[in-house]
Amino acid sequence: MGIGVCFAGAMVVAMAVDALLGWPAWLFARIGHPVTWLGRLIGAIDTAWNRPSDTRAFRRAAGVAGALLVIALSVALGWALQSLLVSWLPFVWGRLVLLGVLAWPLVALRSLHDHVAAVAKPLRGGDIAAAREAVSQIVGRDPAMLDEAGIARAAIESLAENASDGIVAPVFWGALFGLPGILGYKAINTLDSMIGHRSERHEAFGWAAARIDDVANFIPARLTGLLFVLLAPRRSEALSCMIRDARRHRSPSAGWPEAAMAGALGVRLSGPRIYHGSTSNEPWLNDGARDPLAADIGAGLAVYRRAMLLLAGVLAILAFA
Repeated sequence: MGIGVCFAGAMVVAMAVDALLGWPAWLFARIGHPVTWLGRLIGAIDTAWNRPSDTRAFRRAAGVAGALLVIALSVALGWALQSLLVSWLPFVWGRLVLLGVLAWPLVALRSLHDHVAAVAKPLRGGDIAAAREAVSQIVGRDPAMLDEAGIARAAIESLAENASDGIVAPVFWGALFGLPGILGYKAINTLDSMIGHRSERHEAFGWAAARIDDVANFIPARLTGLLFVLLAPRRSEALSCMIRDARRHRSPSAGWPEAAMAGALGVRLSGPRIYHGSTSNEPWLNDGARDPLAADIGAGLAVYRRAMLLLAGVLAILAFA
């Protein structure tokens, strides 16, 4: 079993452990989470290097340097840990398991499922207030303005997009390069989520973070869409919607899994939404289809579970065949 195959097997272990345990609340209370550790580092760099008094060009250059520093430190840490395991453990199976355990916190398989399911439960019971509170934990749009269709749409979009950048992308890079790959990707994704948006403060400083994230998600986003198509109850509709509408999305990556999920469920996603009091007129994905309801969140979760099982199965075949 070569080292690259060991990486694929380690990602199966990481997915299995996370599916069983998630990231326990007691553990988070004691030590936090690797993403929160990255967040503190990025926040410190943002505070120190992103000065409004500097020119736009200087802030962009500082953002490039900051992003590369965070990514380099993450990759270096992953490489050091992986090298230590390789030299310490002569048995490949031992390396596989320990690499998987170390990668486990960087795979959000159960967390994503539980957060989306937490929206579906009150929405099915007609408790709009509780559903709005639950969906506010996973999306940035104003939940007070969302009706049942808006809540369901937000939850399904979050499920589709985060399946890509929360599970498929880190597993993809981890399967290729091990701990340096998965840690490097999480650094990229955390940078994008914190500074890679087009606000006045971050449009220049976060330019590099957003561009690097687009590159890192190029293949995983399309792979996630393909997984949804293969496991969709409406495969032909999912495929045609993904091919037709993915490029209409504001994100070059998120449109692929979201359009595939829209077609898979026979609903329309994206469209206009409100952020901090301002309306963002996004185009519809699967325009002309009906609006989603609470039951469609459950159907989306079923597609998600099957897709993640297929991903784990493919990785297991690569590792153990």
